[in-house]
Amino acid sequence: MRHQKAGRKLNRTASHRKAMFANMAASLITHEQIVTTLPKAKEIRPIVEKLVTLGKRGDLHARRQAISQIRDAAVVAKLFDAIATRYATRNGGYLRIMKAGFRHGDNAAMAVVEFVERDVDAKGAADKARVEAEAAEAA
Repeated sequence: MRHQKAGRKLNRTASHRKAMFANMAASLITHEQIVTTLPKAKEIRPIVEKLVTLGKRGDLHARRQAISQIRDAAVVAKLFDAIATRYATRNGGYLRIMKAGFRHGDNAAMAVVEFVERDVDAKGAADKARVEAEAAEAA
C-alpha cells in the first residue's frame, strides 16, 4: 500500500526524476511552452510554480535556491528578470496544462504545458539565436 506517498515515480530512479524535472523546468522557462506526457506535466507544475514564487521573492537566497534546483544560471536570470516581473501581481496559477491527444506508437496521453499570458515569441527564440550565431561564426 502506498498510503501518504505523494508524487508519481514515473518508472525512474529518484536521481533520474530529479534531473528530468530540472531539465523540463529549464526548458519550460526558456521556451515558455513544452509538450510532454500528461503525468509528467502534472508533476512539473508544482515545481515550476514554486520556482516562479522564488523569482517573485527576488533576493539572493531565492536566486541561489533556484540555481540549485535548475542548474542553469541563464535560465534563472530569465526566471527572475522576465517571468517573475510578469506575474508580480498574480497569486499563483502561473501554468496551464492542456491535454493534447495521444502519442502515436505507445498511445501515451500527451499534454501541452505553458505559462499563462506567455510570450508567444519566446518559443524557439533561443534556438533561432543559437543557429544564427553558429551561421555567423562559420561565415
